[in-house]
Amino acid sequence: MIYLVEDDESIRELVVYTLNSQGMEAEGFGTPSDFWKALENKVPDLILLDIMLPEEDGLDILAKLRKKSDTKNLPIAMLTAKGSEYDTVKGLDSGADDYIPKPFRMMELVSRIKALLRRSGKTGQADKEYSIDGLYVSQKKHQVKVGDREVVLTLKEFELLLLLLSNPGIVFTRAQLLDKIWGYQFDGESRTVDVHIRTLRQKLGEAGRYIETVRGMGYKIGGPS
Repeated sequence: MIYLVEDDESIRELVVYTLNSQGMEAEGFGTPSDFWKALENKVPDLILLDIMLPEEDGLDILAKLRKKSDTKNLPIAMLTAKGSEYDTVKGLDSGADDYIPKPFRMMELVSRIKALLRRSGKTGQADKEYSIDGLYVSQKKHQVKVGDREVVLTLKEFELLLLLLSNPGIVFTRAQLLDKIWGYQFDGESRTVDVHIRTLRQKLGEAGRYIETVRGMGYKIGGPS
């Protein structure tokens, strides 16, 4: 199930119709209050959020979703008419997993939704665990701990950390990270990667030092110093 929060009725109906026609169950909401009521009954697999909404700003909704235990790891994409690099970075830095400026092409939207769902971790695969000193990561549980402290990451932040941990010592350029994690390119791509690395380090605290910057190249996971 995919939830769409969009106050423009024509866009809302078109997106819901397109997703349903592509075999994906979707439901649209014109107001945040209707969305919150539906969320009490059923947690979807993915949420599409407009930013400029009546009653409540989309970024405020995003912040609340990231604080709730049942939605903190849910894939969330922002749909908005604000398409500048600043707005894109702000949306991603606030915890969004994707940022899709309007107007968008419907099949591109479908493709990016499918990519997010594929990366959401619902694969039933065997668990892979990684540990560096006090940093512990479980792929299957989507769990990150630094010592006894549990760290809450967005889907993209988690994927970045997992990719680096599974390739210790390997340097990934920003373009490689964008391709492997996002699967597409857009304006301001290097900035997007840098923002995610920065917030990831901040959330990891002392363990953030394991994510090393290789000047002129990119990023890698290093060992304990």
